[in-house]
Amino acid sequence: MHDEIAWAVRHVLASPARLRFLLGDGVAIPLPLLRFLRRIVPHASLELEGIAALARSIPDRRLRDQALGSIDTKAYHVAGGCILATFLPTAAARRYVEIVAPLESIYDYLDNLCDRHPDVPVEAYPVLHQAIADALDPRATPRNYYALGPTGDDNGYLARLVTRTQRSLGRLDGCDAMLAAFSEAATLYAEMQTYKHYPPDQRESACLAWFERRRDPRFSGLAWYEFACAAGSQFQVYAPLFAHLAGQDAAVPATYEAYFPSIAALHVLLDSYIDQAEDSEHGELNFASLYSSRERMRQRVGELAREAQQRFAALPDPAPHRFVLRVMALFYLTHPKVYAQSLEREAESLLRVI
Repeated sequence: MHDEIAWAVRHVLASPARLRFLLGDGVAIPLPLLRFLRRIVPHASLELEGIAALARSIPDRRLRDQALGSIDTKAYHVAGGCILATFLPTAAARRYVEIVAPLESIYDYLDNLCDRHPDVPVEAYPVLHQAIADALDPRATPRNYYALGPTGDDNGYLARLVTRTQRSLGRLDGCDAMLAAFSEAATLYAEMQTYKHYPPDQRESACLAWFERRRDPRFSGLAWYEFACAAGSQFQVYAPLFAHLAGQDAAVPATYEAYFPSIAALHVLLDSYIDQAEDSEHGELNFASLYSSRERMRQRVGELAREAQQRFAALPDPAPHRFVLRVMALFYLTHPKVYAQSLEREAESLLRVI
């Protein structure tokens, strides 16, 4: 986690275009960013170390490899998921990180199982992803998430992450205010992951049919692959959690709507953008590659960012959410994968429209 973040910081400081982007709102970005790096990232790292210790205790080699691989290669997802804790008082920030770290670890572990494990049939995807829905509902009873595959003993790893998240959520007064948002987010995420991982000759048509079934005025301006990106984000879970811990329960629904679908779509679109070479190598569906042209993608990135800014303006305190948008974009578009694919200039053009 620290290596990737330090790498990004060095390259931002060395790039005039990225430095201008960082300083575009004056001190509204650099000062909270410093607080995030000094206060939140170390706590998130400590939580992740404990989760890695659990992963190392998994007896089955293939499950252990995927659990540890998801931690090693996606630690920055945990840090990014905790970014809103920057704006919470110390005790509330600690509670936030203690919920997000195991929950994000579930997302990343399941993603690795679906992408990399050789023994996960299509019918297993919805059962595996029930772990997310259960984790987000303190009243749910954990179950056998491996009922349809993959085989092997994980020593209770996945169930422990579920119950750990449930316990932390259950300690929050008024948790029920968030459950409707959590339920929709978990359902759409599980559906997206299921259809995205269909065989190559079926997955795009399955995703398109799913989009048609889920059509709703909220998604009228989205292409099907942008809707899939929105469903694949975790921010529509983390942002309402932040609003609750910030004492803004009345704003929980508006916060959810501010992030879903616009910021959520932009989040996974940028993630897909930097994963183009990796997805191509592994034959995986990459949403960023589905635009008719690079210019069209650039246009949509700008439109999604503007829509998000408009929605943020209606929230009790827009500043933390503007910070998330700017830092999220800056991190993704300064990731080592950008340089490895010679996308530096194109990434700078995306920063300009954001």
